[in-house]
Amino acid sequence: MKIPPYLQKGDTVAIVATARKTTEDELQEAVSLLESWGITVIIGNSIGLENNQLAGSDEERAADFEAMTKNPDVKAIWCARGGYGTVRMVDLVDFSALKKNPKWVIGYSDVTVLHSHINNMNAATIHSVMATGVTTATDDTKETLRKALFGETLQYTLPPHTFNKYGKANGQLTGGNLSVLYSIIGSRSEMDCEDKILFIEDLDEYLYHIDRMMMNLKRNHYFEKIKGLIIGGMNDMNDNKTPWGHTALEIIKDITNEYNIPICFNFPAGHTPTNCALVLGKQITLTVNENGTQVTFN
Repeated sequence: MKIPPYLQKGDTVAIVATARKTTEDELQEAVSLLESWGITVIIGNSIGLENNQLAGSDEERAADFEAMTKNPDVKAIWCARGGYGTVRMVDLVDFSALKKNPKWVIGYSDVTVLHSHINNMNAATIHSVMATGVTTATDDTKETLRKALFGETLQYTLPPHTFNKYGKANGQLTGGNLSVLYSIIGSRSEMDCEDKILFIEDLDEYLYHIDRMMMNLKRNHYFEKIKGLIIGGMNDMNDNKTPWGHTALEIIKDITNEYNIPICFNFPAGHTPTNCALVLGKQITLTVNENGTQVTFN
């Protein structure tokens, strides 16, 4: 796996919209944050465009993203906002420049499409807060993103969870938003999880949808292939008039319990108050025992 060059003061980061529309005013706190780190900021042409929910047409969003991959001054590309739409533009992008000279692509949720697609090209990416999310991000969220971008040590220690499954595993970290991972199965962007440690998170889904998606991953042998599993935020779930009868975490526990791998629940990443940065494609050590969980990036 190729690890893009870590940032240094004076480097340039571009902010683009691959999905939902965004205004430049909504990015001011993200710009200020980057500038406080000594980073120069370029605002992409997709910022301010409007096509109903989306930031311009699929072609416009793809062209903006591609232009930043080809700009030699840009060392990282930060996605402005999620929602939906990245899957509509990913196949319009020429990734040859990014494949030859990897640079950091940052975001989460809908950006999972790009994470999986780029990881399949043997380049690492950063699962972290969106640029518009800086306005409500915790200090810990922002600090873990800074550490990830500048190549500083990333290590997370969590308290025990009653659903945790003990064990220790080493492998590349992969994953992202469960709904998005489910939606790209069978495409060329489908996640490769062979001998990897899988991270998943989700938001605002019906509980039976969580069951459906987890069963799909199971029937596609994902849990047989992986070496460990990290469950991030599973927040604001919905139920039907006739209850499903299990929480999201209970669903995940029941479906994955038969596999002899370490499993960590309630990792603070995803649609959570603190969204800790994760370098997807990098080797990690996952240790889960009676004392809690430790995730160390090697």
